[in-house]
Amino acid sequence: MDRSFVIAHISDLHLDGSGRLLATIEALRAALGERMADFADIPDRVLLITGDLVHDPTPRALDEALAVIASFRQTGLFTDIQAIAGNHDVKPPSQRAGRHDAYDYLHLPRTSKSVYYRQAGLELVLLDSNRASLTTLASGNIDQSAYSAMVADSARLSVELAGSIGSAGRADYAEPVENLVRVLALHHHPLPQATGEGKRFLGAPDEPLMYLAAPATFLEAATSLNVNLVLHGHRHVEGLTRYSIPDPRATVSEGGEDYWRTIYVLSCPSSTGQAGDDAGFNIIHFGSTSEASRPEYRFAIARYSRPRNGGAFGPLDSNLPDGVIRLPAGRDFSRDPAFQSAIEIGSCATLKRDQIVALARLLLMRRAFYADCKQSWANTLHTCLVSSQAWEAIDGKFARSGQAHDVEVVAAVRLLLSRLTEQSADVLGINRLALGELRAKRLVNRLDLMRELPRMPRAGIDVEGQMQQRLQLLRDLNDRVKVLGLDLGLGGEMPPQTPP
Repeated sequence: MDRSFVIAHISDLHLDGSGRLLATIEALRAALGERMADFADIPDRVLLITGDLVHDPTPRALDEALAVIASFRQTGLFTDIQAIAGNHDVKPPSQRAGRHDAYDYLHLPRTSKSVYYRQAGLELVLLDSNRASLTTLASGNIDQSAYSAMVADSARLSVELAGSIGSAGRADYAEPVENLVRVLALHHHPLPQATGEGKRFLGAPDEPLMYLAAPATFLEAATSLNVNLVLHGHRHVEGLTRYSIPDPRATVSEGGEDYWRTIYVLSCPSSTGQAGDDAGFNIIHFGSTSEASRPEYRFAIARYSRPRNGGAFGPLDSNLPDGVIRLPAGRDFSRDPAFQSAIEIGSCATLKRDQIVALARLLLMRRAFYADCKQSWANTLHTCLVSSQAWEAIDGKFARSGQAHDVEVVAAVRLLLSRLTEQSADVLGINRLALGELRAKRLVNRLDLMRELPRMPRAGIDVEGQMQQRLQLLRDLNDRVKVLGLDLGLGGEMPPQTPP
């Protein structure tokens, strides 16, 4: 199952509670419905609103915003709706008379919020950028003390970003944290846009002073945390920018995508066309580009615009095929079959026999389980280790519901996978204590394992004899799964297009 998700990105609705924009909202809802029709079979379909839901947080405006959000939910187009606050959604304490707190009223994150979509492997990080914004000082020059305060707030935003994501991951992640697709959403643009607005409106050059006063700090934080895409609103303009910095973990200093960490920054105009601007929204589809065993993944971004003088929404990039911008994701997001199995196992309270057979095919039809495997022993160790961990979860659930004979077979497969793991570790010279520490990790990333452990067999070991022992274990494993009605030919010739 390929990982895939869709984000419909709207922004800056500026609802005022008068009802004057309801027809515009209805046109937006209809346009979204047409564009989302192609993605009805994708499990995770998220509507994201990047701020300025209201023009002023009066009770009537906020009630209208709640009603609009409810109307989007009732369409059934989206499996989730998320929103963040813009500068128009909040007021300073001195101006809050007769106004609600939009953060509480609309359930918006006051600092940060991380939403994990397990099946897609998506982590959507929502950041409140109001405190780090310079828009409240958009009239007149900025003195040094105000600038320093804003730099500090922007730096705190970067810290908040790091804290919301974290480095160790969460217990509910279905795969290593490095494998997640991370999308960051905030209201204000975090990096300079080529409009000269800093000089015109703030009396300071664009590069040292922008709406987030420490853009380089923010970019470094986002890229170091493997953020892939940043979505924002605020300026009521279209914009798409790519930023790349060298990957400090890269092992080569030559060109190519492996050397760079890339982040895309996509803006959204006012989706209701406020302030006399063109209206617009974005559709972001993340998915694979092929049906191969290890597909490449990409972002397909479709931007839609409606002229300020009315009319229908149409593709903004009409010069491109289908009006879609196709961007490489920057690194391999292919899931290890064991991690995909973990997702499927975790979604079931118990497992049936036919599910066991399907999971066995997914886990065991891999290169490490065949005679003509050209993989290193370290790669073999990783495959055996993660497959063994997944099969332990299968055994635990099936033991409660399966028939006794089948339960015995599943337990025997678990034992053989464990022996294959131990054998690979022994060939590499990994002692039982180190192997126990690896087994204690719920998920083991292949690249991390390759960096940390030896790749070559230890000195003095009979590699050919160990290979024959491995093949016998694989044949025994094949005999066991045959009892389940599945002959995978393990230990023999490798089938074409076998996953790693």
